[in-house]
Amino acid sequence: AQVLRGGIFKPRSSVHSFQGLGGSGEEGATQALEWFREAGDKFEMPVVTEVRGEAQVDLIAKYVDIIQIGARNMYDQDLLVKIARTGKPILYKRHFGAGIEEFLSFAEYMVAEENKDIILCERGILPLGKGKSYTRYTLDLAAVPVMQKETYLPVIVDPSHAAGRRDLIFSLSCASVAVGACGLIVEVHHNPAEALVDAQQQITPDEFKELVTACESIHRAIGNKRNGG
Repeated sequence: AQVLRGGIFKPRSSVHSFQGLGGSGEEGATQALEWFREAGDKFEMPVVTEVRGEAQVDLIAKYVDIIQIGARNMYDQDLLVKIARTGKPILYKRHFGAGIEEFLSFAEYMVAEENKDIILCERGILPLGKGKSYTRYTLDLAAVPVMQKETYLPVIVDPSHAAGRRDLIFSLSCASVAVGACGLIVEVHHNPAEALVDAQQQITPDEFKELVTACESIHRAIGNKRNGG
């Protein structure tokens, strides 16, 4: 793991779901951010968390190294501009109903503010067709090499939200690296059954270690092939 991500403010579909420690107000958010910063410093890892609205930008920018714009806020132009003006690197997630051209076009709102430190994240699009959906979203793997050809920005993949189920995380992670993803966001919990959010898509630290080992092997193999090896 190279970066530590934690959710201080959690956008949830239901108002009755756990909203993150930031959901209790500024005091709770500040305490959580202090813990988060302490964890990052202890393990010498940059930290990233999601901003849910403009009112949180200044507070979060004091503590984190990277600011995340979640899929639900991909279209919020005012939020994009305000975050870009902090000068912090930005993790920008594609909306589940957005086309690639649309995604890249909205990213330009941040570039226009002279912030080019943007990481694009593919996290799955809405499933098509009738009947049972076997995954939370449909992971658009083709979007990874396409966006890399259309822009200079790094592209990473979030297999956890795309799958919505832990038994597919390993395969989707390997596939993401195989098509050229620069990195992955994977949700990990020491005891997934007790996770307060998205328990069904959390993997254990041991599973994460196996995933990283496999993905590193794929990355080396792909790199050797591209370099003529």
